[in-house]
This record gives sequence, C-alpha cells and structure tokens, in this order.
Amino acid sequence: MSQNVGSVRQGGAAKSRDGFTSSFGVLAATLGSAVGLGNIWKFPYLTGTNGGAGFLVVYVLATLLVGLPVMIAEIMLGRKAKTDAVTAMKTLAPAGQPWWLISAFGVLAAFLIMAFYSEVAAWVFAYVFKSLGGGLLSSDPKATSQAFSALISDPLQSLLWQWLVLLLIGGILLMGVSKGIEAVTKKLMPLLFLLLLVIGARSLMLPGAAKGLDFLFTPDFSKISGAVVLTAVGLAFFKLSIGMGTMITYGSYFRDDQNIPVTTFRVMCADLFVSILAGIAIFPAVFAFGFEPAAGPSLLFITIPAVFASMPLGNVFMVAFFVLAAIAATGAMLSILEVPVSVFSERFGISRVKATVINLLLLALVGAGCALSNSTLSGFKPFGMTLFDLFDFVTSNLLMPLGGIFLCLFVGWVWGFERLKQALSNEGELKNEGLLKALFFVLRYVSPLLILVVMLKGLGVI
Repeated sequence: MSQNVGSVRQGGAAKSRDGFTSSFGVLAATLGSAVGLGNIWKFPYLTGTNGGAGFLVVYVLATLLVGLPVMIAEIMLGRKAKTDAVTAMKTLAPAGQPWWLISAFGVLAAFLIMAFYSEVAAWVFAYVFKSLGGGLLSSDPKATSQAFSALISDPLQSLLWQWLVLLLIGGILLMGVSKGIEAVTKKLMPLLFLLLLVIGARSLMLPGAAKGLDFLFTPDFSKISGAVVLTAVGLAFFKLSIGMGTMITYGSYFRDDQNIPVTTFRVMCADLFVSILAGIAIFPAVFAFGFEPAAGPSLLFITIPAVFASMPLGNVFMVAFFVLAAIAATGAMLSILEVPVSVFSERFGISRVKATVINLLLLALVGAGCALSNSTLSGFKPFGMTLFDLFDFVTSNLLMPLGGIFLCLFVGWVWGFERLKQALSNEGELKNEGLLKALFFVLRYVSPLLILVVMLKGLGVI
C-alpha cells in the first residue's frame, strides 16, 4: 500500500511528512500505544482489588461509553488536520477560539506522564536483567519486597535505568514514524501476544488454577459498588492513551482510506484481549500458590516474582513475563514521547532529530525528580506528595480528564455532526451513518458527563 505522506509547511517550503504505511502498521502502532503497563500491571491489580469478573463486565461497558468514543474522536481530528496535536486544534477550531489549549494541556500531560512512567518502565527493564541473573528467585513475598525496595531506593540504579529507557525510546523515534514507530511495533505486538499465550498456558497447567479462572470470569455483582463503577470508568478512559494528545498525533499519521471506527474497535478488542490474557497469566498462578489477588500495586514487582519462583521452571517464565511487560511499556512510551516531539518538530519548525534530543534532555532532567522520589528526594513533598506521585495525580486527575471533557465538547458542540460524518465516512465512501449518529450522541452527552464524574472523584470532590 502507498505510504501516507502529508506535507508540513516550514519557512514557506513544503516538507514531506512521514506516516503509517499499511493497515497492519496502523493497528500495531495504535495498539502499541493503548497496550502498556496498564494491561500487565494496573488492570490485573484493579480487577483483583475490585472483585474480579464483575469489575471486568463494568470495565467493558465503560470502555464502550468512554474510552472508544474519545479515541475515535481524537484519531479523527488528527487525521483531518495531518499535523501535531496543538496545530491540529488551531487548524480545526473556529478562528479566535482557544480550543488549542486542549492539546497544549495534553502535551504537558504527556511530558509529565513520560517523566514518571519512564521510571516505572525502568523498574521493569531492571527486573528483566535481575530475573535473568536469578536475583528474584524467592517464593517469599518479604524477600521480593526487599529486592524491590533495594532497587527503588538506590539513586544510581534508578537514574541509570531511567536514562537507558529514555535512550531506547529516543533511538526508535529518531528513525521516524514508518521506519521507527511502525516498524518496531509491528514486531513487538505479535511477540507480546505470543509471550502472553505461553505464560497463560503454563499458568493454566498449575493445580488449583481453576480458582483463578473462576475469579476472573464468574461475576459476583454483589461486589459492584459506586466506587467500583467509577474505578472501571476511570481505567477505561486512561488505559487507551486518550486525553493527552497521543491519539491526535497518531491519527495524523493515519492513511486517508483507513476506516477509523473499525480500526479503533479492533484496537479496543485487542487491548481488552491483552488485559484478559494478562489476567489468565496471573490469577490462576496467584490462587494456585495461595497468594492474595487483591495485592494492589505491589502485584507486579512483589507478588508476581514470588508466584513464578514457586513453580517449576519459574525463572524462565518470570523472565518471559518481564520481557513482555517491557514490550508493553515500550509501545506506550513511543506514543507518549511522540506527542511533544511532533509539536517541537512541526510547530516550531526544528528537525525531528533536534526535537527528540531536546525532549530527551528535558525528560532526563525532570524525570530525575521522579526517579529519586524513593531515595534522595524522598523528603521533598510539594502538596504532601513526592514528585512521582504529584505528576501522577495532576495528569490522571486533572489534565487528562479535562482534555477528554473539552475534546468531547469540541466535537459534540463546535465541530458538529456533519463534519464528523464527513470525516468518519471517508467523504461518503463508508455507509455508517447509523453508527456515527450513536457515536455523536455518546460524545455529546454521555462521555463528558462520565469523565467529569471520574475527575471529581479523583480530586476528592465526590
């Protein structure tokens, strides 16, 4: 298929613009953005702490009402504008109206998220090498807890691993969109699925594994409360990489003949499938060895190593598990860092190489505060939080929800149905008006209200 190449005007001259080159490349890159540590880490621990299968049902419904509609809207706007997230909103909004601030806040959110997410990814990459060396071989959660504490409290290790992760992601981005992001995610996503299938199959062979499957797939709706519903809605919004400019940016690289609603639905289904596979890989093993499914955030770095150390050939599967977690983190970080890189490159007219290097240096500086939050800077707590927790709180509870709400308001009340229909029907080529009417209604009324409620809950207002 032909490469989707647009043009960006810099200094009066048209500059050729890179883009995704194939349908599979589009799917792999977009899925790589949506799939991250949220699938391997956050989804399992939230499912574990919120009652299992009942939470999964609510999460699927929430994804259809919040995550999927906003993702479609972001990709639609990006493809229409064919430029970076900030310029896209400046181009598409009525003259003089400051809707570009949606994307400006999104770029800030992406940068702050990358500052602390790169440190979590650093722990994952460190665990790949620690598990290779057998340094995590203990079935005692106290021992694995001590190993994790030793890692995050060591300032040198924290900084070194974070900088190595940033160099890896920066190196891929320097290769461009088609030869970097697309080429890498086309290789990594199939490998991620393969590793999950292998680990899941091994987990299902364990005695007592049926309890884990029952926990994951047999709903107990008596455990569903208002707090559980809001948690599911929040996860559906945050897990698909929306509200921070990533999907507007990736949408700008979409080919003009791509069926956006179908592609995003496939991404949503594949993303859900990855989450469920992660649950199958984790919960049967957790139950088989008598660990606690509601272990919370410690599930990935403390409980999982102890679980795998308890099974035959456990170290092999532990290495595979952290490799797949590293793959998931890589795809997500590529999309997050691409947001400010594309803005620097296209809006400010500097080369992609310079834009990438500048962002890497800024992240190495700002991210260092997050890397040292458990050691040297543990006593530095603005607003009562470490820098790691502060960046997480501001992005998750303020910047991303605000971006999602105002994006819905822009599409639903400013852009309007006719423009949405024209964009998502590929200028009338696709006969999907009924679907688009339903999508428009959800974007106009349902999604912004649900996101607002989640934001108010996150801020402690309700």
